[in-house]
Amino acid sequence: MKQFKTESKRILDLMVNSIYTHKEIFLRELISNASDAIDKLHFKALTDPSVDTHFAIRIERDEAARTLTVSDNGIGMTKEELEKNLGTIAESGTLAYKLRSEEKTELIGQFGVGFYSAFMVADKVEVVSRAYGSSEAFMWTSRGAEGYEILPAERQSVGTTVKLYLKNKDEDYDYDELLHEHHIRGLVKKYSDYVRYPIVMEVTKSRKKEGTDENPQYESYTEEETLNGMVPLWKQKKADITAEQYNEFFKSKFHEFSDPRKVFHFNLEGSVYFTAMLFIPERKPFDYYQKDYKKGLGLYSNGVLIMDKCEELLPDYLGFIKGIVDSADLSLNISREMLQHDRQLRAIATGLEKKILSELKKFMESDREGYDKFFEEFGLSLKFGAYNDFGARKEEVKDLLLFRSSTLDTLVTFSEYVSRMKPDQKYIYYACGDSVEKISRLPQTELLREKGYEILYMPDNVDEFVLRALSSYDGKEFRSAGAKDLGLETDEEKKEMQSRAEENKEMFDFMKEALGGAVKEVRLSSRMKNNAACLTADGEISLEMEKVFRAMKNSSPMPVTAEKALELNPDHKLFARLKSLFASDKDKLAEYTRVLYAMTLIGEGMELDDPAALISSVTDIMSED
Repeated sequence: MKQFKTESKRILDLMVNSIYTHKEIFLRELISNASDAIDKLHFKALTDPSVDTHFAIRIERDEAARTLTVSDNGIGMTKEELEKNLGTIAESGTLAYKLRSEEKTELIGQFGVGFYSAFMVADKVEVVSRAYGSSEAFMWTSRGAEGYEILPAERQSVGTTVKLYLKNKDEDYDYDELLHEHHIRGLVKKYSDYVRYPIVMEVTKSRKKEGTDENPQYESYTEEETLNGMVPLWKQKKADITAEQYNEFFKSKFHEFSDPRKVFHFNLEGSVYFTAMLFIPERKPFDYYQKDYKKGLGLYSNGVLIMDKCEELLPDYLGFIKGIVDSADLSLNISREMLQHDRQLRAIATGLEKKILSELKKFMESDREGYDKFFEEFGLSLKFGAYNDFGARKEEVKDLLLFRSSTLDTLVTFSEYVSRMKPDQKYIYYACGDSVEKISRLPQTELLREKGYEILYMPDNVDEFVLRALSSYDGKEFRSAGAKDLGLETDEEKKEMQSRAEENKEMFDFMKEALGGAVKEVRLSSRMKNNAACLTADGEISLEMEKVFRAMKNSSPMPVTAEKALELNPDHKLFARLKSLFASDKDKLAEYTRVLYAMTLIGEGMELDDPAALISSVTDIMSED
C-alpha cells in the first residue's frame, strides 16, 4: 500500500465533509474527466486512422453489489500517469496554506481534486486504465486517506473505468439513490447534458408482448440509451441558455466550486470566425500571481479539442479569464508547436483581447457593485496590463482601473475623480503606501485633506508605475502627495516659507550633514498640520518605488534609491526644540536629527539600516533629566 504524497487525510476530510454542498456532484466530476480523456484521444484520431472514434461514456449500476461505474474509451493512463494523476492530491506544500473555513471554497480548481469527490459517496474506488499506444493495463485502488495501490490489470481496449463501492446509508444521505435509474438520469441531465459525447446507460423500458393484441400484456426489457443532449453549450443559441447551465458548465469544466462572477458568450467575424464562451471566476487561485500558474483557454476546431490551455490566446494581464474558443477556420493538420505561430491564431487572440476589454467596460457600466468585487480580486492584473510593454495598452485599459478614494471610501475611476475636481485644481492627487489605512495617516496627505482635495490611495506595488506610464488623464497630470510642489501655495505663502527657510539655513545644513548623506535636503514644508516631520522624494524615483526595488534586490544588481528630503513642520513645537538645540547643544541636535529621520523612515514603511542605533538614541533621550 502506497501513501499519498501529501497530507492526504486533511485534504480528503475537507473534500468529503466541507467543499461540496451536494454529494451528487461527484458524477459531474467523473463525467467531466471522462470527456477530457476522450477529447485528447479525439485529437490523436486526426492523425491516427486506427483510433476507434465511436466515443462514449458509459454508466453502469449494480444494485446487488452496490457499485456504480463510469467508463470511457478515451486516451487512458499509463502506470506512471496513474501514479502522478491519482497518487498526488495536491502539490507538496499546499497545506502550508491554512485551510481556514473561509478558504475552502478556493481549493476547487487549484489542486485538481475533482476526482476525489468520489470518496464522498464511496468507501472504495477502483480505477482500471489502459493508455493509448500501450498493451498493458493497470488498476489503481484506494479506500481513502490510508493510501492506494497500483497493480497490473486486464482491459481489452484503450480507456478508463472508475468503479465506486458505495457507502452504506446513513442519517445524512441515502447512497442507494445513486443506484436508481431515474436519479442517475436526472443528475446527467442537470449537470452534464452539454457534454459532447454520448453518456449511455442501460435503462428499463416496457413493451407490449407479441400476440397479445386482444388482451394487451406488457413486459420489461433493458436497452442502452443516451442520457444527454450532446450539443456543446457554446454551440447552442445564447438566448436558449440559462444562467444555471452556464454556471454548471463552468463548475464542471473547470472544477470550480462557486458560480462564475461573469459570463461572456459571443461570436466574432473577421479574417477568422470563432465562438468564445468565457468566464470570470469569483475568486483568484491561490497561485495566480506565481510564475508557474498556467493561464489559457481551451482551443477547439469544430468541437474537436486542439489544446486544453492555449496560452497564446490571452495576454498575461487577462490570464484570469477561463473558457473555450471554437473556430472552424483553424488548420487541424498543424502541430501544436506550430500552432502558436499560426496567423489565424494571432487573429483570434487580437479579436479576443478587444472584445474582452469591451465586455469589461460594459460590466462596469451595468453592474458596478459586481465589477468592484471583480476588481478586488483581479484588478492587479489590469494594472499590469496598463504599464507592461512600456504602456502599449494603457489607453485601452486606463478606464477599467479603480482606486480607493479618500473622500468617498469607495473604488473610483479616473473619470469619476476628474468629474469631481475643484474648479482651480491642477492635478490628480494620489498617495502610495502599504495599505489604505496607513496611507490615510501619512503626514504628506494632511494639507490635501484639510483643504478638501480628493486623494487616490494606492496600496499596490505596481500603482505608481501605472501612473508613470499614463503620466496624465484627461489633460490632468498625476501628482503625488509627497511631491515637492503640490501646487496649493499662493505666491505670498511661498515667499513667507522661503524667508523662514533662509533664517534656518545653517541649521538645515547641519542636520543634513548629521545624516551623512542619507538625504538630499532638509527643508521646511507647509504640507503637515499635526505631524512634525515627513520624508518626500525629489527626482524620478519615489519612496514607494525604492521600496519596490528593495524588495526585488535579489534580481536587481544595482540599488535603486530615491533622492530623499526631510521636511519639517515649522509650526510644530518640535521645530522650536530643534532650533533651541542648534543654539545650545549641536551634538544633541545631531542625535535628535538621526532619531527623527529614522522615525520618518518607519512611518513610510521603509527599512532601517541600523535599528540598534535608533534604540540606543531613543533610550538616551528618554533617560534625560
